[in-house]
Order: sequence, then structure tokens, then C-alpha cells
Amino acid sequence: MTSGSAGGPAPVRIVVAYGFWIFLLSDIIMFSALFATYAVLSGQTAGGPSGRELFQLRHVGVETLCLLFSSYTCGLAILAIERRRMREFYVSCALTFVLGASFLGLEISEFVGMIARGAGPSRSAFLSSFFSLVGLHGIHVSAGLLWLTFMVAQTATKGARDFVRRRLLCFSLFWHALDIIWVALLTLVYLMGAR
Repeated sequence: MTSGSAGGPAPVRIVVAYGFWIFLLSDIIMFSALFATYAVLSGQTAGGPSGRELFQLRHVGVETLCLLFSSYTCGLAILAIERRRMREFYVSCALTFVLGASFLGLEISEFVGMIARGAGPSRSAFLSSFFSLVGLHGIHVSAGLLWLTFMVAQTATKGARDFVRRRLLCFSLFWHALDIIWVALLTLVYLMGAR
């Protein structure tokens, strides 16, 4: 062993960060497979409605704004916890939750409206791949909202300790990754599908 090299296990913060990046990358790989599936099946409407007939871009635009602003308020929450400004942290988390829940509500209303028009996931391969891809993103947003609720409760009980801030940073990375995936969804599914 040379002088200056450290023995023993890696610090917890490095292990957590490394493990979480592996999780995010595996999630991105899963979404990539669903994007590829959607790309192959997007024209397979089986005589049913296409994206041009179903997608309401104004509705999707409001969804997008909700999610993008929630990412901004999530970033403000992380900055607030690092500076130990707890009131700002709680307000930013509340805004993040409300905006994320609004996004989810709009997505659910879109799904309900499509199904009511007879455009459910069993109607065609296109709709099956659409519901799978967009629905999986919605499930991730739901999980993120539960995670945010848990982290706010943990911060309220344990304070801004190092391990709490590490977990909040992991949550923030997850939430921002959902934004990146949504921008890809917006472009490839909605904007290209509506033309």
C-alpha cells in the first residue's frame, strides 16, 4: 500500500451517490426501450385514431409547465436545505408537490378522456405503447410524490442532517430525470405525433 492511499470501505456518501446513479441509468435504459417500442408501433393504429386526432397540445403544454416549474421549485428546496432555511424548504417542497400532483391529475384526465372516446390501450398497438410509455412516467411521478412526502416528514423529525440532505439530493436527481424524460416524451410522442 502506498502512502496516502486509504484502506477500508468507501464513505457512505460515495456509495449512495454511485448506487443512485446506477439506478437512474437503469431507469433511463428502461424508458429507452419503451421509446423504441413506441417508435416502432406509433403508426400501427389498426384503423383507430392516431395521435393527430387524440393529442391536445394545449393540455399537454399545461402539463409540461407544471412539471418544469415543479423541477424549479425542487431545486429551490435543495438550495434552502443546504442553507438551513427551513421555512423556504417547506414552502418549496409544498409547491413541488402541488405542481407534481397537478401534472399527474392532468395526465389522468387525458387518459380518462381518451378511454371514454374508445381510444384505450387495447384499441391498437399505437395506443398500447402510448399508454405504457406515458403511464410509466406517471407512475414514476406518483412514486416521486410519495418520496417527497416521506422526505419532508423525515426532515421535520430528524432535521437537516447529512444523511437527510443526501437523500433529498437523490430525490432531486430523480425528479430532474423525470423532467428530462418528459421533454423527450413531449417531443417524440406528442409534438411529432400531432403533426
